[in-house]
Amino acid sequence: MKQKLMIAMMLCLTTATAKAEQVVVDTKGTTLVLNVEKGQQPRYVYYGAKLNTQELQHLQQPTGFGRTEVYPVHGLNTPAEAALAMRHSDGNLSTALIAEGTTQRTTDHGSTTTITLKDPAYPITVTLNYNTYFSEDIIEAWTEITNGEKQTVTLTTFASAMLPIRRGNVWMTSFYGSWANEALVCEEPLTPGQKVIVNKDGTRNAHTSHGEVMFSLDGKARENQGQVIGAALCYSGNYRLKVNTDDTEYHYFFAGINEDNSEYHLKKGETFVTPKLALSFSQQGLSGVSRNFHKWGRKYMLAHGDRERKILLNSWEGVYFDINQQGMDQMMADIASMGGELFVMDDGWFGDKYPRKTDNSSLGDWVVDKNKLPEGIEGLLRDAKKRGVKFGIWIEPEMTNSVSELYEQHPDWIIKAPKRDAVLGRGGTQLVLDLCNPKVQDFCFSIFDNLLSKYPEIDYIKWDANMPILNHGSQYLPMADQSHLYIEYHRGLQKLCERIRAKYPDITIQACASGGGRANWGVLPWFDEFWVSDNTDALQRIYMQWGTSYFFPAIAMASHISATPNHTVFRTTAMKYRIDVAMSGRLGMEIQPKNMTDEEKALCRQAIKEYKQIRPIVQFGNIYRLVSPYDKKGLASMMYVNDEQSKAVWYWWKTESFQNEHLPRVQMAGLDAARMYKVHELNRIDLKPLDCEGKSFSGAYLMSHGLDVPYRNEVDWGKKNEWASRVLLLEAE
Repeated sequence: MKQKLMIAMMLCLTTATAKAEQVVVDTKGTTLVLNVEKGQQPRYVYYGAKLNTQELQHLQQPTGFGRTEVYPVHGLNTPAEAALAMRHSDGNLSTALIAEGTTQRTTDHGSTTTITLKDPAYPITVTLNYNTYFSEDIIEAWTEITNGEKQTVTLTTFASAMLPIRRGNVWMTSFYGSWANEALVCEEPLTPGQKVIVNKDGTRNAHTSHGEVMFSLDGKARENQGQVIGAALCYSGNYRLKVNTDDTEYHYFFAGINEDNSEYHLKKGETFVTPKLALSFSQQGLSGVSRNFHKWGRKYMLAHGDRERKILLNSWEGVYFDINQQGMDQMMADIASMGGELFVMDDGWFGDKYPRKTDNSSLGDWVVDKNKLPEGIEGLLRDAKKRGVKFGIWIEPEMTNSVSELYEQHPDWIIKAPKRDAVLGRGGTQLVLDLCNPKVQDFCFSIFDNLLSKYPEIDYIKWDANMPILNHGSQYLPMADQSHLYIEYHRGLQKLCERIRAKYPDITIQACASGGGRANWGVLPWFDEFWVSDNTDALQRIYMQWGTSYFFPAIAMASHISATPNHTVFRTTAMKYRIDVAMSGRLGMEIQPKNMTDEEKALCRQAIKEYKQIRPIVQFGNIYRLVSPYDKKGLASMMYVNDEQSKAVWYWWKTESFQNEHLPRVQMAGLDAARMYKVHELNRIDLKPLDCEGKSFSGAYLMSHGLDVPYRNEVDWGKKNEWASRVLLLEAE
């Protein structure tokens, strides 16, 4: 009897397994495999390097103790972490989801796979979506939750996706920091317990942490070797990234909107769409994942990702709020004389009743201060044309000050907790406008529309956001839906951006948010670039730009040459060093040229000329990070290589300076081993050329051996300093 029962159970198991559909989501170099059986919860099977047909046929199912549901829900296995939890309209806190069916369709960049799940006891439908970018090895995952109940249900947890990662020697790379110290790299092994990365800023989400992580599956991450998974949440608002390591065989990675104080009331018939989580896998280390994200970002995400960025001068560190017509004209003339292409007038140009003289007034009053600019924007555009440069302007459309005409007229437009006085931000007066409110969205759009329709010659907008949401409350949302504030704010921001881009598709827009607060793939579809940090110190920028480059390409990273002592850290670095660091991103200047020496101007003029030669390589090339500043080896080095492997730009910066120091020789990467590359140093200040100048070396030699370079720039005795750097152009013969 027992034997018959065991045979029957085995037959049932075999039948059930046979019914499971193997859903394969492929890119050029990766494969994601899910098992989807009707009436059961879909399960993860595999994510990693590309599998062939035979490997798929014999693919092992996950074994051992662990949960591999694709989208685990709360209520029927409550000790485990859940991606989705809700309170049904009758108060039930449990949810079950089983598969109803799968569809796959081809797109112009890959495929889209949709798995439909339903709760057998409630009319709740959840669709799991996987969108591939075949050539870029990117898979986007997101979830859509539809309420078919007769009354509202409350979503309390709503992750975009969950990914189980098999335990082993897994390390996580994440990013942390603060204002003027953004995107620092943190590497750590995953250990039992939870690692949680959250953002609660409300308006910006990339100052203190980032919504992107990398997982090295075979030990501490290496730049150009090893198996690595990269994950980026494409969202502009509050997020939660969580890795839960329990007593099972897996680390469970959850990513999505931060649900803290943000429960969502899903009305009858409404569908809630989570942000997309972009995933990539590479067997070429951290830089391999970076290259995938950069290609995907430039081609599909970043505004005008296929268009070279102009070299600009921004007025902020040069004059701060001291804007005037003559001064702006002089700065335009100066940047034009050095070969620049664009001048951007920063904060301080506006305000009538309340002129903008410091940071404590006038936001929202977007009219020209005629005392500063008697000829208005017209005069500035005329001067720009005369100097042969384009013109750009700074605005902060989401904000106001309590000292402003806008606030006097519309105190109901600010974000403010009910029955409370508003908590004030920057300058003791700044407030955030409530983008939940369509009237506020209209007003913010009018700022752009008034400028660009009246002055179509404006080429560039710097869009700043200098304050978090300090008050939890919307004067527009009903009291029952106050928990929707953070989500609705960013829905409003998206509507605003879409509206602007629909009417003004060609304008260049920078995302600035007290520096790098909006370095995220949630806003970049409407922005051309972002300001990496308000800290322009060259040494600290190496660290910040290094971390930023993990997920964002050089074309999006505004990197400026500034004055010394640096305005943030008061460090004095050599002009060449500042140039060489800035040339690794989108080159610009943040300085008062009239205070520069003739020699400094000549150096910048030469740098701008040479940057124009390498701009296509830097802005569209493939990144290879070589020696990390975080490894404390006394230097940092990286390079960009074009797709044809015919040209490359190699950067080398000292990060320390000691007598009798011993620095490693840097091995290059990404070159064609069989080709010969001629070496030419850019931004040279040394009295004599490098011994490799004009000589040719094979790609194999450069990648296995590398080039020795002097530890110091050899200049006249009175010009020697501790800041040594090199930029080499490699061209295939």
